[in-house]
Amino acid sequence: MNNQNWLAEQFETHRNHLQAVAYRMLGSLGEADDAVQESWIRLSRTDTSGVENIGGWMTTITSRVCLDMLRSRKTRREDLTIESVPEPANSSQDRSDPEHEALLADSVGIAMLVVLGNLNPAERIAFVLHDVFALSFSEIAPIIERNEAATRQLASRARRRVQGAESTSEKADLKPKRELVEAFLAASRNGDFEQLLRVLDPNVILRNDTAFAPVAHSPIVHGSQAVAKQFAGRAQGARPVLVNGSVGVVVAPRGLPLFVLEITAVDGKITEIEMIADQARIRELNLAVLNNE
Repeated sequence: MNNQNWLAEQFETHRNHLQAVAYRMLGSLGEADDAVQESWIRLSRTDTSGVENIGGWMTTITSRVCLDMLRSRKTRREDLTIESVPEPANSSQDRSDPEHEALLADSVGIAMLVVLGNLNPAERIAFVLHDVFALSFSEIAPIIERNEAATRQLASRARRRVQGAESTSEKADLKPKRELVEAFLAASRNGDFEQLLRVLDPNVILRNDTAFAPVAHSPIVHGSQAVAKQFAGRAQGARPVLVNGSVGVVVAPRGLPLFVLEITAVDGKITEIEMIADQARIRELNLAVLNNE
């Protein structure tokens, strides 16, 4: 077997791992596929005779490709509406199907993908490679062109932004609101109008972001009946997340942030919901993943 055939065989052996790395860095299955393909092109042109750990070398190349893509990425927004959020799909569907990507995003964690999207490229690479794939900081540093100490600091800063509340007291403070928000989302997904009314204050106010076209005609909605009508059956792709330190919601089909909901609650009822759909404003939010416990 010549070297090129051996290299192709090794690449296929590691392809799933490389795609997992690229997907967590880029948050898009299509872009992850492109990154893996570009990695193969670069790898096939590289002299690997002195490489001892071919799997590690492939991970390094893929990470560099992803870093380049993150640095050159311009703000893009898919033409999504609240009605077009994908429903759960059968896992046997082809990988290129957008609904398969919805499943993949959900398995990784939709909220996690959104929060990672708010990190700068170097932070994201350092966090993903160290905390998700257990690479050492000495291995990551050359990829992001930083020294080991700086790489450690980047990963630490990213970790603080990604993680939710840590102390027991903070978890206790968040628990009632999280339960309320999860009840709201469950009722919305199931189209349970009566349950929505139970979690909404009768005088609840919904402040829609007119940047989101489907609600541009109704910037403010008053009252539980009207608010419940807007959300009934429409929470697919929505997940609880920390928004500026409090429990809110991100709606992110396939991990792409469509809008964020800041939620105010008083005495166990939702009294105000503010939608943030402008992508520049979303990037300014302090988003963090809620702990499972």
